[in-house]
Amino acid sequence: MLPSPPAAPMVRFVFVIILLFCSGINTNINICFGEEDQDEEGRDIYLVMVEGDPPVAFLPDDHLHSDRGPSEILKEARSRGHAAHLEKSHDELLQTTLDQGAYNKLYSFNHIVNGFSVHTTPTQATRLKNAPGVKLIQKDTGARIMTTHTPKMLGLPQRVWQRRGGHPLTRDAGEGIVIGFVDTGINPFHPSFAYDHPRHGDGRFPGVCEEGPMFPKTSCNGKIVSARFFSAGAQAAGNLNASVDILSPYDAVGHGSHVASTAAGNHGVPVVVNGFNYGRASGMAPRARIAVYKAIYPSLGTSTDVLAAIDQAIKDGVDILSLSIGPDEPSNENITMLSMFDIFMLFARKAGVLVIQAVGNRGPDPYTTASYSPWAVGVASCHTDRTYPGSFVLGNGRKIDGIGLSAPSSGIELLQSKLVLAKDAVLANGDFPRTPEYIDECQHPEAFDPVIVRRTIVICTFSAGFYNASSSIPAIVNTARTLGFAGFVFVANPAYGDFIADSYPFPIPGVMVPKVSDTQVIIDYYQKHTERNYNGVVTEYHGRASIGEGRFASYNSKAPIVSRFSSRGPNFVDVKKTPLDLLKPDILAPGHDIWAAWSPMSVKHPILVGYNFGLLSGTSMAAPHIAGIAALIKQRNPLWSPSMISSAMTTTATTFDNRGAPIMAHGQEIYTLHLSTPFDHGAGLVSPANAVDPGLVFMSEFEDYMSFLCSLPNTDPEIIKTALGEPCGRSFDAPSDLNTPSVTISKLSGSKVVRRTVRNVADKVEMYVCGVVPPTGVAVEVNPPWFTIAPQGTQDLEVVLKATQVQDSFSHGEIVLTGNMEHIVRIPLSVLPVSVS
Repeated sequence: MLPSPPAAPMVRFVFVIILLFCSGINTNINICFGEEDQDEEGRDIYLVMVEGDPPVAFLPDDHLHSDRGPSEILKEARSRGHAAHLEKSHDELLQTTLDQGAYNKLYSFNHIVNGFSVHTTPTQATRLKNAPGVKLIQKDTGARIMTTHTPKMLGLPQRVWQRRGGHPLTRDAGEGIVIGFVDTGINPFHPSFAYDHPRHGDGRFPGVCEEGPMFPKTSCNGKIVSARFFSAGAQAAGNLNASVDILSPYDAVGHGSHVASTAAGNHGVPVVVNGFNYGRASGMAPRARIAVYKAIYPSLGTSTDVLAAIDQAIKDGVDILSLSIGPDEPSNENITMLSMFDIFMLFARKAGVLVIQAVGNRGPDPYTTASYSPWAVGVASCHTDRTYPGSFVLGNGRKIDGIGLSAPSSGIELLQSKLVLAKDAVLANGDFPRTPEYIDECQHPEAFDPVIVRRTIVICTFSAGFYNASSSIPAIVNTARTLGFAGFVFVANPAYGDFIADSYPFPIPGVMVPKVSDTQVIIDYYQKHTERNYNGVVTEYHGRASIGEGRFASYNSKAPIVSRFSSRGPNFVDVKKTPLDLLKPDILAPGHDIWAAWSPMSVKHPILVGYNFGLLSGTSMAAPHIAGIAALIKQRNPLWSPSMISSAMTTTATTFDNRGAPIMAHGQEIYTLHLSTPFDHGAGLVSPANAVDPGLVFMSEFEDYMSFLCSLPNTDPEIIKTALGEPCGRSFDAPSDLNTPSVTISKLSGSKVVRRTVRNVADKVEMYVCGVVPPTGVAVEVNPPWFTIAPQGTQDLEVVLKATQVQDSFSHGEIVLTGNMEHIVRIPLSVLPVSVS
């Protein structure tokens, strides 16, 4: 057994809380407990850490044991005595350092830290900072409970969830709208789906509640208006596991619950994970109703079940269909838009149902979108301005940025623990394979010497197992819990490069350091502070480190930024990736690190087992944002068609971030950014406040989609007829003539005329002026250059595009229609000029 290193010097921690102490007796006299200049200075709360005796919890055993062995009574008495001793030392420090009456000690901390909190003036705090024995002093910047944020980021509480006159509308937002979710089911016991006494009935919806295991009849409670499950395909395709593949609408995965609550979960539900309150969650349309169609199971999912579910949802009469599931790659059909999945969506649209579809998670490569059709709204994902900054602090004071939602090690990051590299703590004679998952990746507790790793911070390293997806963070957590780590740090490996770290709530102190450059700093420090014998075996661990608080959110990040995983355009018509004159994605919405409802079973995400909330990323998370916002638009405009709602969201989207700069996108190289284009973000980030009052809309119906399909180049009309059961009665001159709120030309030779028609959905006459930001190498002219349009009136527009310079790739621009009633309508342009004549 290797000798243990000497105990690290203990430090004491002090919190200082400063309240406005002086009370105004009248306008001329203030009664204060300090001097007049200090009263005028004002007070703050400060946190103070002091050197000296260790806190009670970390006293050496011989301080708490009698000569005859441990005595619980004696131990308790000595603990109380030590605590009183620490408290007295805090008082003495304050009394000898600060002016009498100039401070108020709020707390003494003596169990896991040695410190105190004090309410005093900045001048007194400076004096305290310079006092002997004071290790650290920090101003208390406050802690507040925040929402799960995307409703606030998108402006819903202030600008959409309001009645006329400014009264809150959270109790009505989405009222009367039913959103259907084809997914993994729902957790009916979650507070996000609790019955909350709707003021209006929902008897118009012919919902059926299919009860079964973990899904009683009472699950359909007024919030959940219908719940069905479809399993024939799954049962036929494979052996279902009865313990997880539950034959009822119950969600054993969590995904379906997450999606449904993002779109329509109740307002203000506390998000509590591992005993910590992360804020309050709300769906985009918290008063909308939920219809559940379970078609995906932990073991497998089939298109048969999905399509049966879509069919039933349309039959039931959902207003909006949210699809965060579906094929992630094009089928082998000749035309991408004629897969069964797309055909079902087309007929859903024909039935008057707006279909929202995730574009897929195969980014950032081009031509990866899984949303191809103009009759479905393809949603891309972006980051929000919220981050959870974690940190790893070395004994030399060097602070490394990291990711991990956990409490600090030892209760606070400044109390440091012994630092051990995993492979240095491996049992020399252990009976296990000497593979990376045992040696480096901390996957198996039996591989380590428990004496060495107990109460230490262990460095676990990304290696082959993580690269091959056979290793996992939950396994590290299990090892750490089993062996009593003080915490773990999971670092990048130079042999594999940087990795992408998702935010997860850890039940123990932990942090991920995904950059190789930061890993090198940690390893260099560790090696310099580790003694080895001539065989390279560690004899002394002198390195110390701590894991910082990682659960408090920061709201200062640049946003939106298109997520790296979000699938990209250009859109394509076949498996050969032949470009299609139709923009995809359609729109951008938050999809990275989204808090929402979860299932405690969490079959596919072991790290979230037992949790009621999950923090997830994916275009699956982005799509329900759009579904919920569409419900708000539908509520305000019940007679609008699906294409009108879709148009309202896309033409009012923004292409600028929260700092006024163009939206950026994550690139191929990890942690790199480039200027985003419509092939990354579609029309831009959804803007709900503008979408509910767009001014103009572009309309397309089933017959238009038929004409679009029949105009596809090199397409046999018989294929269209066979797929859809209807002949090509007419076709456009080109697919680009479909009346969409965007223009995409994949091969511009010379010049081309594209036509669009807009309708005024405002209640007043408005005059619009047409402006153009032309793509590189393309001249663009819009006729008429201005127009006046009456309520419910229409206006034809002619867009003339002329190639002026050949380009190697698509270039992008936009048409902007600016109205004198403050409506702004944006039309993205994506053009590849291949010939000037």
